[in-house]
Amino acid sequence: MILETVSVGAMGVNCYILASKEGSKAIIIDPGDQERKIRQVLDKHKLVPGFIINTHGHYDHIGADDKFNVLVYAHKLEVPLLKEPMLNLSGLFSLPYQVKSEVKSLEDGERVTLDDIQLKVIHTPGHTRGGITLLLEKPVDKVAFTGDTLFCQGIGRSDLSGGDEELLIKSIKEKLFTLPSETKIYPGHGASSTIGEEKNNLR
Repeated sequence: MILETVSVGAMGVNCYILASKEGSKAIIIDPGDQERKIRQVLDKHKLVPGFIINTHGHYDHIGADDKFNVLVYAHKLEVPLLKEPMLNLSGLFSLPYQVKSEVKSLEDGERVTLDDIQLKVIHTPGHTRGGITLLLEKPVDKVAFTGDTLFCQGIGRSDLSGGDEELLIKSIKEKLFTLPSETKIYPGHGASSTIGEEKNNLR
């Protein structure tokens, strides 16, 4: 399996590229900016974009969604953010942006597959109402893409559109901290960590 991280944009968003093997289709998680940097990784492995998944709908995570001409997945509660500049914050901080690509809504517990890769959608609201964590189940397990819910030595903000600190803490403790301690987390910004390490950090 191929798993590559590309830091993109002024906010240093972690865009993740997942593929089963060289020359196959790829899942692109949170292509927030810098299409060229993302395509360099795709080209290195001779990958073709398969589809995009947004962990949530803030502009720094969705800014390059339309650059790859593929289907975009997001939780059903996040779809309005993808379509509305004031909700995705682009209307406040940059040129207003709305995703024009086809968007398919996801539900909690739904599984998304491509070749031998299987991701389980875990609804982890708090940073936004429809924020999700993507739990990798196949071809390997104990890997989670946590978006802006859980970071290495930190948690997401709750003072932006749809944020709720109490709900964020609840999501982390009840949905993420119940995963095996050795589960590796790949957050929306910053370094990777493990569930066990973050349990010790968040008291």
